[in-house]
Amino acid sequence: MRQFHRHTLLSALAISAVGFVPLSAMAQAAPAMGAPCCVAPAPVTPTTLNFTVSADQKKAPDMATMGAGVVTTAKTAKTAMEDNARKMSAAFVALKAAGIADKDMQTSGVQLSPQYDYTNGTRPRIVGYQASNRVTLKLRKIDQIGAVMDALVAQGINEIDGPNFGIENPEAMLDQARTEAMATAMRRAELYAKAAGMRVKRIVSINESGGYMPPQPMPIMMARAAMADAAAPTPVAAGEVSYSIQVSLQVELEK
Repeated sequence: MRQFHRHTLLSALAISAVGFVPLSAMAQAAPAMGAPCCVAPAPVTPTTLNFTVSADQKKAPDMATMGAGVVTTAKTAKTAMEDNARKMSAAFVALKAAGIADKDMQTSGVQLSPQYDYTNGTRPRIVGYQASNRVTLKLRKIDQIGAVMDALVAQGINEIDGPNFGIENPEAMLDQARTEAMATAMRRAELYAKAAGMRVKRIVSINESGGYMPPQPMPIMMARAAMADAAAPTPVAAGEVSYSIQVSLQVELEK
């Protein structure tokens, strides 16, 4: 029994000796109060390049849009509207005779308003009525635009704006402009990167803007007699239409 207790006591002392760590050693191993246990590496800011390029595509137009209207005045609202309807109906007949399809004609506005007399500083009084009717047209035969204008004026149309030329299906032109813009953008990115002793790592973002921006037409008041008596159709020059695409590119560079 004594030998057993002695053996157990020696084993416990041995275990305690193995697990014993001097306080001085613990003090040396522990970090100072408030000091970080480790230092994270500083984040690396990537080198990026931002620029915008554009590409244009030009082509002869294959269609045009145009606005036409008739304005009439009379002593009564009924007479003004009837006179206006008669002239606009004749204009529609002339348009169909010129080959304009029903789907390419759309009424854009009908108005009737009183006309006032403000003279002599008296209370305004109604002296008549003004009626107007406007139609928007899509013209697919560019070489007949002048003749269509003359036919409209001959039937009483006294307000015309346009034509605004365009392309019926411009997507092919826009895609070609996109391809050229991206090719220019990547070529420019490689140029800048090489000049800086770096290379293009990746494209970060691509943004597109642009398209066809038609000019805003100004209404043209036309005298019926002057247009109807003309020996030749009103001259119209179609020229070219331009579609432009702008691409904004951001790329990341690396050594």
